[in-house]
Amino acid sequence: MKKYGCGTDEQWNQVLVQVKSELERRQNLFQQSLERSRQIRTQYRPLHPEVYTLQESFFAPEFLEFVELSRRSGTTPEDVMKFVTSKPDDRVYEFPVFTKQFCQQFMEEITHFEDSDFPKGRPNTMNNYGILLNELGFDEGFITPLRTDYLQPICRLLYPDWGGDALDSHKAFVVTYKLGEDLDLSYHYDNAEVTLNVSLGKDFEEGSLYFGNMRQVVQSQPSYREHKHRPTYGLLHRGQHKHGAMPIDEGERYNLIIWMRSSKVRNQLCPMCDQKPTLVRTVGFGDGFTKETKTVDVCCAS
Repeated sequence: MKKYGCGTDEQWNQVLVQVKSELERRQNLFQQSLERSRQIRTQYRPLHPEVYTLQESFFAPEFLEFVELSRRSGTTPEDVMKFVTSKPDDRVYEFPVFTKQFCQQFMEEITHFEDSDFPKGRPNTMNNYGILLNELGFDEGFITPLRTDYLQPICRLLYPDWGGDALDSHKAFVVTYKLGEDLDLSYHYDNAEVTLNVSLGKDFEEGSLYFGNMRQVVQSQPSYREHKHRPTYGLLHRGQHKHGAMPIDEGERYNLIIWMRSSKVRNQLCPMCDQKPTLVRTVGFGDGFTKETKTVDVCCAS
C-alpha cells in the first residue's frame, strides 16, 4: 500500500476502515436485493406488463436471421459475419437487436419504475443511475431466455475461448446518462465473460464507447477505438476488454447491459482479482461461480 501513498499508521487505519465498510456492504448486497425484490413483486404495478415476457416480435428481423443461422449445425464464425459490423481484430461486434417500438415501451417501463417510491438497487459502484432488472422481475421471463435461446448460439461462434458455449448465468441492468446525472463512465472491464450493451435510445449527442486492450495486456500508451451508439443496436464484446463511455453533450441515453458469465471459465480464476475463488453460498446467480469442477481453456488476450 505504500506505493499508493499509505505511509503512516493513521493512513493505514483509514484504509482498513474503508475496506471493512466495503466488505460489510458487499456481504449484505444479496439479502438487501431479496428484500427489495419481494416488495416490488408484491406491490409494484407495471406500466407495460407485456414487456416482462420475451417475445420474438420484440426483435429486429435481422437479429432473428442472425440467431437462426447461429443455431444451425456446421455454421462457422465466418458465416455470420454478414450480420455484424466490426473493426479489424478487436472482436467487438455491432448488430441490430430490438425494434424501436419495443425499446420505447421498455424505456417507458423503466422510467415508470424510476419515478416510483419503491427501493432501487443500483447496478454497480460506477453507475449512480440505473435499475437492476432481476429486482424488477425481468430475469425468468425475459433475460434468461434471451441469454440461453438467442445470445448463447451467437456467443458460441464468436467467443468459444471465453466460454461462449457455456454461459450459465448473468447480471442484467439498465443504465442512464444525462446532463446533471451520470455523463460518462471511466475506463474499466466487466465482471463477465461476454457483455451485450444495447442502446435503447432517447435523444442524445456523443457518449460513444471506446475500447482499449484486454486487461491482461499492459501498454504504456494504449490505443483506443471508438464505437458509436445507435438506438436498437447492440455491441457484443468480451467482458475483460477494457472500455469506457465518453460524456454525452446533451440529451439522455438508456442502455441495457447484460453481463453473461460462464462458471466453467470463472471457476478457474476470478476475473476481478485473478485468484482462485473462495465461494460463499448465496441466492440467485450470485457472481456466476459454482462448485462445478469442469473447466475450459481461456485465451487471455488477442
